[in-house]
Amino acid sequence: MTSGYLPRREGGPAAGPYQGAGIAARPGPDDAGLGAARGQLADLRLRVPGVRGSVLSGVDGLLITYDLPVPAEPHDLAALAATTFGLGRQTALVLGQSPFRDATMRGEGGYFTVYAVDNDRLMAILGDDGLNVARLHLEARPTARLLAQMFG
Repeated sequence: MTSGYLPRREGGPAAGPYQGAGIAARPGPDDAGLGAARGQLADLRLRVPGVRGSVLSGVDGLLITYDLPVPAEPHDLAALAATTFGLGRQTALVLGQSPFRDATMRGEGGYFTVYAVDNDRLMAILGDDGLNVARLHLEARPTARLLAQMFG
């Protein structure tokens, strides 16, 4: 039995450059590129008070890498990021607005914000209840652009 609410893939570590099971065939950055991406996520956590951690995922919900020192399951956050992206993309389409850029949800315990990095990747931020969302947007949007350049 696994912890969390979302189903898990069974299997060992991935043989490819992406973190997670069963996605070795996906093209992506080398290990140094993943380390640099993790560094950008960690730097964002250190620059913005209230950021508890973050994940970088594909729009399909598969985890790429993460900086998550809190007890949260990175695969769950990657899947939730993709779900948020899908809803945001559909909302923008129906309302005749531009493509999805970001979405923020607030609960009693904090925030969950998803940013489009590029057409294939998302950055999801987990924040505590004291997070300054305006500051997060000021810091996270340039980080998302930098990640897009790293993967482009």
